[in-house]
This record gives sequence, C-alpha cells and structure tokens, in this order.
Amino acid sequence: MLFKDLGLSAELLRAVEKQGYAEATPIQEQAIPIVLEGKDLLAGAQTGTGKTAGFTLPVLQRLQQAHQEGQKRHPRVLVLTPTRELAAQVHESVRDYGQYLPFRSAVIFGGVSINPQKQKLIKGVDIVVATPGRLLDHVQQRSIDLSRVEILVLDEADRMLDMGFIRDIRKILNVIPAQRQTLLFSATFSREIKALSSEFMNQPSQIQVTPENTAVDLVSQVVYPVDKHRKRELLSQKIGEEQWQQVLVFTRTKHGANKLAEQLGKDGITASAIHGNKSQGARTKALADFKAGAVRVLVATDIAARGIDIDKLPHVVNFELPNIPEDYVHRIGRTARAGREGSAMSLVCVDELKLLRDIEKLLGSQIEKVYLPGFDVDPTIKAEPIVNGRGGGRNNAGGRGNNRGGARGNGRGAGSGGAKPGGFGGRSDRARAHSGGGNRRAS
Repeated sequence: MLFKDLGLSAELLRAVEKQGYAEATPIQEQAIPIVLEGKDLLAGAQTGTGKTAGFTLPVLQRLQQAHQEGQKRHPRVLVLTPTRELAAQVHESVRDYGQYLPFRSAVIFGGVSINPQKQKLIKGVDIVVATPGRLLDHVQQRSIDLSRVEILVLDEADRMLDMGFIRDIRKILNVIPAQRQTLLFSATFSREIKALSSEFMNQPSQIQVTPENTAVDLVSQVVYPVDKHRKRELLSQKIGEEQWQQVLVFTRTKHGANKLAEQLGKDGITASAIHGNKSQGARTKALADFKAGAVRVLVATDIAARGIDIDKLPHVVNFELPNIPEDYVHRIGRTARAGREGSAMSLVCVDELKLLRDIEKLLGSQIEKVYLPGFDVDPTIKAEPIVNGRGGGRNNAGGRGNNRGGARGNGRGAGSGGAKPGGFGGRSDRARAHSGGGNRRAS
C-alpha cells in the first residue's frame, strides 16, 4: 500500500517523499490506521521493517489534528527507548517526518550534561524522546512536566518492560495521565511481556506482521564451531580473506568488546568498541566512524547496539552468543534492512552449546554449521559456565550433555553422520573452504 492511501496529511506525505519512500511496509500499513484512530496498540515486527515510522507518522498527525495556534508548548508525546543510540535515532525520525509541521522536539538521555536539556525543555517542546533514567532525573528536578502527556510510546518494548527497566517505567506511569494512548512497538514479544503490558494498556489492538521471535528471512545464517581461544583468529581470517569492509561484531561483555577491538587492531583491522561504559561522545564518534567507513569493525554489546541503524550493513558477527535468545534476533536484525540481504555469522565454542540450542528452539529451525579447515574443535576441552554479561550471575551453558558428541539438540544436521567433537552434532553440517558461500537462510 502507498503512503498516500493511508490518510496522512500533505505535510507528512511531503516529508515521506523527501526521505525517498512511497510504499508502506506491512507494519506501517497495519499500525498507522490504528494509531490514527486513537487506539492503544501492541505491535510486533522484525527489526528493520519500519517500526519507527509506523508510530512517528500517525503520532505526528494526531498532534497536527489537535494543534491550536498560540497555545503554550508542553510535552504531549513521550517516547521511551532503552538506549541513547535508539533515542537519537527515533528523534532523528521525528525531526525528518515532522520538518513541515510546527512542533518542537527534544531528545533526553544520560552520559551528557543535563543543563542543555533543561534549557530546551524550558523553551517548550511538544515531543520528548527519552531514556527512562535521565527522564526521571528531570522529573525529580522538576525540569519537565509530564502531566499533559496524551500519547506514550515504548519502543523496543521487550527490553523496556524487562526487569532492568520495569521500576523506572512504573515511576513514569505514575506521573503521566492515566487517560492516554499507549503504543508498544518491538521486534520480539514474550507471553510474559504481553501479560505485563496489559496492566497499563486499554484494550490494545495487537498486530504481529511476522511470526513472533523469528529471524529476518533475508539474513543468511551460519555457525562456525571453534575453540574459544581461536575465535579472534578465525574472525580476523574471515574479514581479511573475504575483504569485509563493514562488520558489526557482538560480544557478551564490555571488557570483551574492548579487548577484541584492541586485538583486531593488532591484526591490522581498524576497529572501535561501543558499550555502556563509554562516554556518549565516544559512542557517537565510534558509530559515526563506522558508518563513514573510517573503521571496518564496530564491536558492540547488546544494550549499546539497540538502535544502531546502518543502511546496507552486510555483515553481523556473534563473537559470543547472547545469554537471552531473543537478543540473537535483535543482533542479526542489524543487517538485511529495508529488503536487502545480509549475513550473520556466529562463532560458537563448547561453552555455548546450550545457548545455541535455545536460539534454534526460538527460531524453530537449526542453523547450518560449517567446519573450517584448520579450526578443528578440540574434543578434550570441557564446557565451562558462562559469566552473564547482562547483570551478573552465571549461565550454566555447560549443562548436562553439552560435552557429549551427538547430545540431543546440539546442532545435529539433517544427515546421520558421526558425532562431531564437543557435541556440535552430525557431519551433514558440511566442512567447506573459506568461501562463505551457500549459507542457508532462516526458514
């Protein structure tokens, strides 16, 4: 469906056309009419399918319809995001699509001085895009009045309602009007998240344009079994031999991100790290350098990578698998955006077999395993517990059966070949040269 058929105003259609778009994506086609009707909405779509425009455009139109010249500006729309990068991205969309409308917006997040944000709020804004922590700082310092918010949007709602954010969300809900429109947009939703969202939404319409928690169809996925201490060597070899120029690499911890970026630099591959301990200035520079091609590799943690939106990003690498299976979907969704193809490569050691099984269970299909010559898995290495990089504790990734060849669920291929070292499964997962071609797309 074309944007012009969705009932959007001339000003919004002009802005959409300027961004180079004419046809709405499925999530936009379904979400925009519901939001325009003023209904609450719980919307699920894969990363890269246009969720941001799916709420930005109709929200701007609702403001436009109720706008009165000369009225004092106060926050009427509040958009909450889990990370600074995502907040900045959403705010950029608000400015792009609202450029022909008379509204002011502000983006609020930590890691930078609070005073310039206060000055902007004092001048008056209509739309606020914020991370919860810094927003609560403003609430406590009485530099923002949320008592007249009409529309609340939670982007990346699975994380916004996760345990790390729920307390802040509840505090914010206590200071905004109960009578409002609430929109939750996310790539993934669990049954628990849906139940929790029902507490503060009013009979929401629900749309899921793709099956829940599925990987992007245009992403070719492959697993390379490899011993933990040889992961960096394999990664450097793939980047060098296949001449990858832009690669987003995920690690589980901040320390791991720093260490890998440093090691890649020693291998002659320009790399930067981005994570929560970096200053906002350092994070912004690292992302800008990566987008501009000044560095070939951006090494990121899951939370820092939320909101990273890079056109035509060809490669995503899981240097370490995430502890939460849904994060795998978010990670590989950084590539194959806007209908383009992309590749996702995972380097998996024996410690991570349970994590791999959990991911494949979520996807509903197994990921192809490729054994690279010269990187044979040492069958004598035993699995060790994984330190959880998302807030402490340990994940017993070396659980029962993870050390045994052919253990149930440990990535067996379709064939019946003999067990692979370390419990990675059957030999039908073909060994091949370093071409990287022929990777199977997620079903």
